[in-house]
Amino acid sequence: MFIDENESGYTTLTQFVFHRKPSSLPFSIISSRYANTALAAMFPPSELVSRLQQHGQEHLLEHLDKLQPCQAKRFLSELNELDLGEVCGYFERTTASLNEEDGRKLDERMQPIPASLHGAVTRTPLEEIMAYEEKGLHAVSEGQVAVLLLAGGQGTRLGVSYPKGMYDVGLPSHKTLYQIQAERLVKLQELGASMHGKEGAIPWYIMTSEHTKEPTMEFFAKHDYFGLQKDNLVVFEQGMLPCFTFDGKIILEAPGKIARAPDGNGGLYRALRSQKILEDMDRRGVKYIHVYCVDNILVKMADPVFMGYCMDKQADCGAKVVEKAFPTEAVGVVCKVDDVYQVVEYSEITLKTAQKRNSDGRLTFSAGNICNHFFTQEFLKNVVNDYEAGMRHHVAKKKIPFCGPDGQTIKPEKPNGIKMEKFVFDVFQFSSTLAVWEVIREDEFAPLKNGDGAEKDTPSTCRHSLYSLHQRYLLHAGGQLIDSQGELLPLIPRSISCDDSVNGTNGSPARAPKCSENGCLETNNNSTQKELSWDENPVIVEISPLVSYGGEGLKPLVENKKFTCPLLLNADRHKNISSKQ
Repeated sequence: MFIDENESGYTTLTQFVFHRKPSSLPFSIISSRYANTALAAMFPPSELVSRLQQHGQEHLLEHLDKLQPCQAKRFLSELNELDLGEVCGYFERTTASLNEEDGRKLDERMQPIPASLHGAVTRTPLEEIMAYEEKGLHAVSEGQVAVLLLAGGQGTRLGVSYPKGMYDVGLPSHKTLYQIQAERLVKLQELGASMHGKEGAIPWYIMTSEHTKEPTMEFFAKHDYFGLQKDNLVVFEQGMLPCFTFDGKIILEAPGKIARAPDGNGGLYRALRSQKILEDMDRRGVKYIHVYCVDNILVKMADPVFMGYCMDKQADCGAKVVEKAFPTEAVGVVCKVDDVYQVVEYSEITLKTAQKRNSDGRLTFSAGNICNHFFTQEFLKNVVNDYEAGMRHHVAKKKIPFCGPDGQTIKPEKPNGIKMEKFVFDVFQFSSTLAVWEVIREDEFAPLKNGDGAEKDTPSTCRHSLYSLHQRYLLHAGGQLIDSQGELLPLIPRSISCDDSVNGTNGSPARAPKCSENGCLETNNNSTQKELSWDENPVIVEISPLVSYGGEGLKPLVENKKFTCPLLLNADRHKNISSKQ
């Protein structure tokens, strides 16, 4: 785009904007001169130019001359809406904090969560667990509980481009993660009403990204919200932040396009403010919020035991955790650092500290973070109003495409800038009372992160984790599984050899035969059960969440009955429960 201004002596719009002579015509006159032409859109307002110069970001106006007037108008509007003070402040505080890191090792500053606030389902009497559950269900029946799902991720590593919540892991029902979770909410509302005689709604807030919002909304509408009330589903979008060069320049990816990246699951708190989610919670009377990630197929939505436990401890913040399987497991640890609650990443802990044990033999730092949290609404208000803007971001050095001198996008071969993000647990530091509730991993944690063929966290491992859990629900309620000849299936199916058990592709947690010192399989002394391989008798048990939220209510359906696999227990048991008396 050329400028026909004799006074300027410059040939491009960018040159004219930033290098014009003092005697050049002011923007207001130029803009009015071209007001009735498409060219008017190409001139940035003088206030915008001044603001860009103030923050050292005037390079963003380069290559305006390569845009069509409508494109330039849209880009200038985007720049005008960008809060340069905020995003540049994020960069300055984040990079400054990197240079001010405490030189002391984290090991010297770490403390475990106090025992009084570190409960565990395996170490708590049943009557206490039932009391927590009753307290949680009472809050549900009063409409005081909401769930908030972090669902910004696409299924890229699963080989699909749609939101991960829409993924079908291959269950007999072919239910997606979204459907499974929606049905758990439906059932939980019924349980609250059944116990306390009052039906309270559980609003479901889903934080998406710009890539997953529309597909998510269309998916729920297409399936009639899986039995939930449409008004109780609130979908909102997390924010995006500009990417920066190492010296603080916002990266221009292409003419008229800023390089941006999601602000992490900790961007939740910024979104709560900008999307007015807390005001919506206020309107509904919500007091307690369960926050979790979409990819855990075993997640207990608004688990009344966990919620009731946190309420009983008068905690403003809570973390559901699993015990670390071994000292060096790649999982963050919930603990205290300098008497402040936080999650310490496994890479920040030395082997000596990771291996430290208590007198009972358990790891001292055993609380493995699984992104499953409790917050009071009052706590979230304080975070959003008083702390969020000042929270530092975490830095990820990345290879970020950028606009070259000729206006073409260049893909760098090495990191050339940073993306800034926050984590959802970053707010633990502001908690006055953080309660930790430890659950059994096999009961509540099976994430979906990778496609089949990967070492772990695949559709197969998720599917078989759910089968294993539902098998235990069935057996605990008095049901039995039999093979085609009517004989009881082994509780733990065995493989042909140790090598098969290790290299098998079915991903079943039950496929773990015990080997003796000489390498042979130990024999099963239970003479009433056949010893068969998993491949010969795969245990496939799926219980609809509409039938049972967490194993309750199954006795009338399965006690003293025998079932063959594959078994699918749906809400209409007369049609969908295959049983043999």
